[in-house]
Amino acid sequence: MLRADLDHCEWLPDDVKTGEMVFIPGGTFRMGSDHHYPEEAPSHRVSVDSFWIDRTPVTNRQFKQFVNATGHVTEAQIVPDPKNYPGALKEMLYAGSLVFSPLPRITDLTDWSQWWSFLRGANWRHPYGPGSNIRGLDDHPVVHISYSDAAAYARWAGKDLPTEAEWEFAARGGLDGEEFAWGDALMPGGKHMANIWQGSFPAQNLGEDGYERTSPVMAFPPNGYGLYDMIGNVWEWTSDWWTAKHAADAAKPCCIPKNPRGGGEDASYDPGLPDIRIPRKVLKGGSHLCAPNYCRRYRPAARHAEPVDTSTSHVGFRCVVRVADPDSARSPSAR
Repeated sequence: MLRADLDHCEWLPDDVKTGEMVFIPGGTFRMGSDHHYPEEAPSHRVSVDSFWIDRTPVTNRQFKQFVNATGHVTEAQIVPDPKNYPGALKEMLYAGSLVFSPLPRITDLTDWSQWWSFLRGANWRHPYGPGSNIRGLDDHPVVHISYSDAAAYARWAGKDLPTEAEWEFAARGGLDGEEFAWGDALMPGGKHMANIWQGSFPAQNLGEDGYERTSPVMAFPPNGYGLYDMIGNVWEWTSDWWTAKHAADAAKPCCIPKNPRGGGEDASYDPGLPDIRIPRKVLKGGSHLCAPNYCRRYRPAARHAEPVDTSTSHVGFRCVVRVADPDSARSPSAR
């Protein structure tokens, strides 16, 4: 246990307090990429302090404990406030969430509405709509979680949400500059290393890795730090506001940014929706819907903007605990 940080939630079950957390020694690494999507550039050096991070994304079992203890109601279970959506028809505002449900025939790969539907009654307990449930999915990542839902869980557990830099540093597993969390080959030796899409997205899902939707959080090999699902399965929230690109490399080695926090809230709004003032956070890691032919974001450097009120069937989260004294944090009682 991390007594200095978690004494105030002593009543919580041990598996919620620690979440099987892994200690990540701080260090300097090259964040981002110059070889893929423009928002990942420029690649630049940053450093982070030591921290603990959940070994897996938060699961349905863990989130259920949180809800049972607190009575938390997720945003997907609440009717949206009309003032946040100017121009929206009243009948379009109802409790629900975005679910991946492709049309039988996809005609336009630029129109995401052909495979995403805002379903009434979709939420973490009903991931594919009212007729679905999470029986048998206790070890799958919880989904349909907005930023405020993730932050509420983190507070309850005595933790925080990771910054983008912390998340990416952990995802790389000690492999600075490699393409994937496990090296430079997507499928080393023909082995599936993460739950991503096989086939032609969004119409053809071959499921060659054994899963067409989410998978149990330890179904694929861990990275070099012993962390599972840092790539694929579900996107994960970070605490950083979205920026269209990274800052450039520091001019001098002495000036490498330490524990960077991204941009500001005002710059995170979607310029394509000027009338809707909902800020966006950074998602990391890709999901089971990322495909070589459409979304190659199954890499540590990949990033995506997500409005803080939005939840989907492929977004989850994990938590961190920051430590001031790494040596004491690594004591046997802290593990």
